Amino acid sequence: MFKITKNRLFVGALLGVLVGYVAYLELQHLRNQVTLQADATHASVPDVAVVQPKPAPSTLAMTLPGNINAWYEAPIYAQVSGYVKMWNKDYGAPVKKGDTLAEINAPGLDAQYAQAKADLQVTQAKYGLATVTADRWRSMGKSQAVSGQSVSVQNANEQSARAALEAAQHNVDHYDALERFKTIVAPFDGVVTARNISVGDYVGAGGGNLNANGTASELFTVADTHEMRLFVSVPEVFSYVLKPGLKARVTVPQYPNQVFTANFLTIAKGYDPNTRTAITEFTIDNADQKLWPGTFATVSLSAPAEGGVYTIPTGALVFQEKGMQVVTVDAQNKAHYKNITVGRMSDAYTEVDAGLTPTDHIINNPPADLLEGQTVRLSAPEKGYLTSASNSDEEDDE
Repeated sequence: MFKITKNRLFVGALLGVLVGYVAYLELQHLRNQVTLQADATHASVPDVAVVQPKPAPSTLAMTLPGNINAWYEAPIYAQVSGYVKMWNKDYGAPVKKGDTLAEINAPGLDAQYAQAKADLQVTQAKYGLATVTADRWRSMGKSQAVSGQSVSVQNANEQSARAALEAAQHNVDHYDALERFKTIVAPFDGVVTARNISVGDYVGAGGGNLNANGTASELFTVADTHEMRLFVSVPEVFSYVLKPGLKARVTVPQYPNQVFTANFLTIAKGYDPNTRTAITEFTIDNADQKLWPGTFATVSLSAPAEGGVYTIPTGALVFQEKGMQVVTVDAQNKAHYKNITVGRMSDAYTEVDAGLTPTDHIINNPPADLLEGQTVRLSAPEKGYLTSASNSDEEDDE
């Protein structure tokens, strides 16, 4: 009897342990289910970092490359064919308007000129004979000794001879002008920046020597460098600052520690469709002749910026079919897409010209699957991109 009772107690205890273990497992399962459901609910609400628009800097500054050219620069070609007799000005020589640069020996042209003058003498003699003959026939016509038609013929011969004389005179004038082109002169005060001929070189009318490419090159290049022209290609988003009175700070490689001042002159009122830039021209005083044509320049421009412009991190932009947008968060932590108009863009930040207010809370780097009206959870941004963007904005403000 005692043994049976002991066995029953052991079996009951074992069953109790099993029931307790099953209850523990069930309770643990319920806890895990609740935890998973809470995690799923938490995960369904995305964590986002928000930023607020910052006013754009009050001063717009930019640095662009530019090219410095002479005020006037003229390539000089030969107008007659012949051989270079002598050149008188070398590279870098200052010249005055009308100074002789070179002389060309053109014996073929000289012969043609002599022929033209001889032809002029022949036509002068023929015209004299035609005039005397016509005068005689006109006298005889008055006494009715000859017919009126004969007199008209002689008058016509006289007019023809006069026309031939004028043509011969024009031909002589033509060769006389070409003879003067045998002397190459400077077109204006300046400096010789190129000399591409030597004594004995053959030059052709309308061009100089044949270069390695088989094309004609100029004999000389003369540049007027008392003042220089600076050409800068300015992006269209900056073109509104280009107006009379604007000044630019210019540096060149050969004088890295010297700043030159350039004054706005004009702008091409049209954009290059390939680069979306407009050619802008400035002037630089060059009385000391430090600047040379063809110099590369670094041009710094600054001007007051337009008001009502804000900056946001570029990562906050959303590209949609409707255009450029950002995602804002309202007081109930609901996400809303908002259309904006962007201005200048960079890697770190973008200027927004319209569509934002200073109190907007904008999601930076919004999730790609974020829906309109979806609830979001605000979180503090990690140090990194936002910090770098803020630092970049502060440096730009400076």
